[in-house]
Formats: sequence, C-alpha cells, structure tokens
Amino acid sequence: MTAAIQVVGIVAKLAELSFLLPGFKDSNQSRIAAALGVEILSGALKPGSRMPTDAEMTKTFGVSRVVTREVMKTLAAKGLVASKVKVGTIVREPANWNWLDSDVLSWRVAMGMDLSFLKHISEVRRAVEPTAASLAALNGTRSDFARLRDAISQMADSEADARRFARADLGFHLAVTSASRNPFVQAFAALIETALLTVFAINAEGKPMSRSATTAKHALIVDAIEARDAAAAAKAMLRTVDDGLSRALQNSRTARVRTTTK
Repeated sequence: MTAAIQVVGIVAKLAELSFLLPGFKDSNQSRIAAALGVEILSGALKPGSRMPTDAEMTKTFGVSRVVTREVMKTLAAKGLVASKVKVGTIVREPANWNWLDSDVLSWRVAMGMDLSFLKHISEVRRAVEPTAASLAALNGTRSDFARLRDAISQMADSEADARRFARADLGFHLAVTSASRNPFVQAFAALIETALLTVFAINAEGKPMSRSATTAKHALIVDAIEARDAAAAAKAMLRTVDDGLSRALQNSRTARVRTTTK
C-alpha cells in the first residue's frame, strides 16, 4: 500500500465518523498526522523506531517541509514521538502516549473498535459514570433535571435514526456529568467524548426496538437522580454501562461476521 493510498484510507475512515467528530479538520497536516498516528498506534511503527525525515516525508507525501515539521510537532505534543540528538525523531513507548487527546482517540477509533479497546473504554466508564450519576443526584439543580429530561426526549425522538440516536445518547451522558457539578468529572467526559460516541454509534445500529429499550433504561437513571437517590442513580448507570458493553461486543462481532462472509 502506498503512503498516498494509506492517507486516503485513514481520512475516509475519519470522514465516516464525521458525524461523531464535528471538529475534524481536513488538511494536509491533519491527514498526514492521522496516517502516521495510526501507524504508531497500530504497531506498524514500533516504539524506538525512527520516524521518516523531513526529506523523506516531503518526497512521500508531496508536501513542504513546513507541513512535515508541523506534523512532527503535532505527534510530539501527543506523546507519540520524541527527538533525539544524532538519532532523529523516534516513536515513544505506549506509556507516554496521551490517550485522552481527542485526535489520538479519533485515530484509534478509525482503526476499528476491537474487543480490547471496547473493554478499556468500559472499565473507564464503570469507574467514572456511576459516580457522576450519584453526584448528579446530590448536586443537581432543577435546570439540570430539566436538561436530563430533555435529553431523554431527544433519545426517544431519535429512535428511528441510528446516527441521531447515538448523538442523543451522548448528549444524555454529558448532561449527567454536567449535573454532577464536579469540574473534573465534566472535563474527563469531554476528553473521551469521541470514544463514547463511537460506542453509542455501534450500539445504535440495532433495531429501533432495542433503541427504545435503551431510552427506557436511561430514563430510570433520571428517575433516581430526580429522587435524590444517589445509590440508585449509580446502580442504574452501572447497569446501563454494562449493558452497553454487552451490546457493543455483540454488534461488533456481528459486523465482523458480515464482513468476512461478503
């Protein structure tokens, strides 16, 4: 596969997720950074390996050195690469990668949602979202509750459209974190927004009836929050997160089967 084809392929995958990534910027710099970022995240460029030089990238991608240098600055800022004297720019160990960076998450999502990634996202959600729900029950205001009810209405109104439903689902979870009144919880949810929305999009691919059931389960979370029952809110949210992982795993397996049988 040529570098040009690879860049086109990565950008195409990101374009498919454009409804999930409204802030996605399409430029030579972002395309090349995405292509190299995916090579690093996938292991095609292994930790310790040397990145292409400015001259090599200019020849490969047909862009100026100004662009290639900005690409390397972008990757370095995300912890993926580092410069070494007399060596050049090398790939850093995964422990240094900024997984909470929105671009890094977008690139990882573009690679596909495998079992390991889905479980990692679920583990983080289990650690944060039930706490957010319990805090919403304790700290939420009437306006927060109204926003949550509106989010449920948007989910119900979007059940016939998988993409709209995924976005409405995300809106609900962001409303819960907002109602927690904890800035750290709110910031964390915003950081993993891309991954969350992709999981919701996978889950939304089922039949409208399953989306209706999802809406009903989310409404139970709001019931508990409005009742100021922190324990019940956390339990309902945890149940929703676990159910979401089960559906995402099932839908991902189904999608892989369809692909392999074509």
